[in-house]
Amino acid sequence: MTPLTTKRSALIGDLMLLIAIALIDVLVHVLFSGQYGFHRDELDIVMNARQLDWGYVAYPPLTPLLARIGLELFGPSLVGLRLLPALGQGIVVVLTGLMARDMGGGRLAQALAAVAAAIAPVALTAGLLIQYLSFDYVWWVVAAFCVVRLLKTEDPRWWLGVGAAIGLGMLTKYTMAFFAVGLAVGVLLSSTRRCLRSPWLWAGAGLAVLIVLPNLLWQVRHDLIYLRFVSAIHARDIAWGRAADFWPNQFYVNVNPFALPFWIAGLYFVFFAAPGKRFRVLGWTYLVALALFAATQGRFYYIAPAYPMLVAAGAVWLEDWLSRRSPRRARVGRGVLIAMLTNNISGELREMIGWPDLVEQVAAIYQGLPPEQRARAGILAGNYGEAGALDLYGPAYGLPRPISGGNSLWARGYGNPPPETVILVGFDRAYAERLFQSCRPAGQVKNRYGVRNEETERHNFLYVCGAPWRPWPELWPDMQWFQ
Repeated sequence: MTPLTTKRSALIGDLMLLIAIALIDVLVHVLFSGQYGFHRDELDIVMNARQLDWGYVAYPPLTPLLARIGLELFGPSLVGLRLLPALGQGIVVVLTGLMARDMGGGRLAQALAAVAAAIAPVALTAGLLIQYLSFDYVWWVVAAFCVVRLLKTEDPRWWLGVGAAIGLGMLTKYTMAFFAVGLAVGVLLSSTRRCLRSPWLWAGAGLAVLIVLPNLLWQVRHDLIYLRFVSAIHARDIAWGRAADFWPNQFYVNVNPFALPFWIAGLYFVFFAAPGKRFRVLGWTYLVALALFAATQGRFYYIAPAYPMLVAAGAVWLEDWLSRRSPRRARVGRGVLIAMLTNNISGELREMIGWPDLVEQVAAIYQGLPPEQRARAGILAGNYGEAGALDLYGPAYGLPRPISGGNSLWARGYGNPPPETVILVGFDRAYAERLFQSCRPAGQVKNRYGVRNEETERHNFLYVCGAPWRPWPELWPDMQWFQ
């Protein structure tokens, strides 16, 4: 067997191992994806998937587009729609292992990196729910993989892959800009700055801009509404203390805590180990993005997609370290690493429960209205989860499409003709009586499992009200809110 044949055989063997790990990861996600119901964030995505546009108030257009593809293929199937993020995490697993290979890792390093990427708590959530985090995670890893391939092969055409991944990432979640800034700084601070002379780098940058351009034009046409949205949401998160756990969760949630040695070793590998210095740009990309998120008080999980590239680097360093131990110590070390990676943290499930029950309760109220009222009745939802649930499950009960002032729903208006009777979902009584006439309590939100969540605890009353005190055209401009 020639050296080339041996090398090709080893590559195929490594790839088959990584694909096997990825398939197990996808299978686990699929097996658990049918439990409970849609998460409130998924309901919002699916609702917007039915009304495709080049942008939305809260996020760019790619995730709703992918959800629309899922709807066309599987209908409103929980398992079918969640297959897409599960496959995305399978891609993450394979690419993380391949990054380890390109950095010089053998089969052990590749397998450890792949497993570590698969079991990170944020990755488990990203692979389970169809939300923008799921695909944002994929594009960060694809971009990092292309950078590693670029540095490994010294083929500048990989800049096109980097640019495409950044562009698609920006169409998924705008925080991809932090990766792009980190990468730019990393290029300037490392030996990769020699690529500044390459036309392929600038072609990649141009490709990224070209991909995201339709959404940028949409933002311009809508007065850069995302800036207003993110300012309001950021102020809310700071007030609620949601940024307070940024640093602890880098260790406990973004990466499995038992995989902590991997990403710490990864930073050491790319900055100080001789074989890893050619990949130093990855370390700078992570540190700059981390610093930007910390300085802007971003949520802890925004930086989560940057960890697979560090885990890959760390697995290479740990494999090399083990290779220099005695055979007995190396076996013990490998056993310890594998045992550490079998531990896990479960995610939240409460926000997946009770949405069909909510719609059923609203439907009972709607059907209980006199026919003349029902013909001119509307349903006003307080948040996108409620609106998404009513949009998804409501048609089966003959409910009208919900209206809401939240995010992109506000621009869709209050209907024509305007409702004369309004069922309020997710508001307190003071709000109801301040805006609408003749309000009466009509029920209290419950779910069949008795699970306490936001819907049953924070805004759990349902009201039936008459027309607003002010005409709808006067009232509606004051009813826009961000969530």
